[in-house]
This record gives sequence, structure tokens and C-alpha cells, in this order.
Amino acid sequence: MNFNNKVVWITGASSGIGEALTYEFARQKAKLIISSNQQEELEKVKLNCKEMGVECYIQFLDMLDIEKMQIITDQLVNKFDRIDVLVNNAGISQRSLVQETPLSVDRKIMEIDYFGTIALTKTVLPYMIKNGGGYIAATSSISGKFGFPLRSAYSAAKHALHGFFETLRAEVYNYNIKVLIAFPGRIKTNISLNALTKDGRAHGKMDDGQNSGISAEKCARQYVNAIRKDKKEVLIGSTELLMVYIHKFFPRLFYKLARKINPT
Repeated sequence: MNFNNKVVWITGASSGIGEALTYEFARQKAKLIISSNQQEELEKVKLNCKEMGVECYIQFLDMLDIEKMQIITDQLVNKFDRIDVLVNNAGISQRSLVQETPLSVDRKIMEIDYFGTIALTKTVLPYMIKNGGGYIAATSSISGKFGFPLRSAYSAAKHALHGFFETLRAEVYNYNIKVLIAFPGRIKTNISLNALTKDGRAHGKMDDGQNSGISAEKCARQYVNAIRKDKKEVLIGSTELLMVYIHKFFPRLFYKLARKINPT
């Protein structure tokens, strides 16, 4: 896929992987729509894009406010005529034990990471069908491949995304709509800082594993390259990705290791 002049909508674009994706698509001269619920940070990303010689349009988006998504999508299509690529990157992580986490926190994570994502996808999908094609990407996590301590709701939401987008891929094949699921491992972003704890507050700490992860820029290059090559899935990270294969082929060893690895 050539992204030149393509309309690309990226959620969770105010920082981390989403911000890096924005710059990667900007380098390829895409028409950018960037969204998150952090207006001030989005303005900074827009300014950086302008310095790269690319204009981008800011669309404030709260993943919990599902009722407004259809209106927002209709307005964007009216402005840009189409959405060629939707990158569902917005989300929130978790750092709390199952027995200490109230259901309200589980629900909030599911609402943001799963229901908000599929709700937005459903508003864009009819326009892609009408226009004869498109590309939908979803940022999952290697926690979407296996469960891991302190991430019960987060892992559950990512597993749910996997099921949804695999199904979507099969259903929209004849409409020329491609679907990618990205599974990042440890990427050096602020995801652990914003992760929800048992009381619903931000974790506020950079995990050691997160801090030693690959850069968001490297992640974005691999992510966009996977879209270009029409991959169905892409694992992004470093040695931690071995856990995906250990889980698949050596489950007993995986569970032993999962109990020993520091989850923060």
C-alpha cells in the first residue's frame, strides 16, 4: 500500500505508539486525522507534523463516549470524503491483582480497550464498504496472546479484540477491506504510567521492563510496514516475544516462567 494522499485516522495519537505512528505516516505524506482525549498533547503532535511539512487534523475523541462516535465519523467523512486507513491504537493498561480489582475497574478497561474500539470500527466500516475498500488495524498486545499477572482485564480486552478483528477480517474480505492485528511487547512508552491500579488511579510508575523496551519509533516502523505488506498479524518487540512461542509450544514452561517474571 502506498500511503501518499491516503486518509489515515489514528486513535491514541497524543503519545507513545500512536504519536510515533503519526510521524511515520507523515513521512509518507498521508492525510492525517489524529485523535485522543488529550487535546494539549495532540496540538504538540500537530505542530511536529507541521514542521515535517505535513498538515494533520485534530479530532478530540473519548473512547468512553461511544454515543458521539457516529457523529464524529460522519463529520470526518464529510470533510475528507473517505477514511482509507483506521488505526485503532487508543487504550489503557492495568497493574492490579484480580482479587483486589473491583468490577468497575474491569468494566472501564473493557469499555475503553474493547467496546470503544469496536464501536468506532463499526462507524467507519460502512464507509469503507461503500468506497470499495480500506484498511483497519488494531493495536493489541502480547497480553492478547496469553494472560499475565496484574493485567487480567487488559489481557481479557486484548483477547476479545483478537476474536473480533479475526472475525471481521473473514467477513470483509470480499469488500477489499484488509485487517491487521498488531501485538506489541515491551515498547518504551508511558503506558505503565497511565495503567489503572485497583482503585482506578494511574499507576504513575515506569515499569522496568517497559523502560528497557524498544523505542516507539522502531515499533511504528514495523507496524506501518506490516500494513504496507498486508500482514494479518505482526509481533513487535524484542526477546519478550519468545514468550508467545513458549506459551504455544511449551505451556508448562510458560506458566513456570510467568510466575517468576517481574510483571512491573
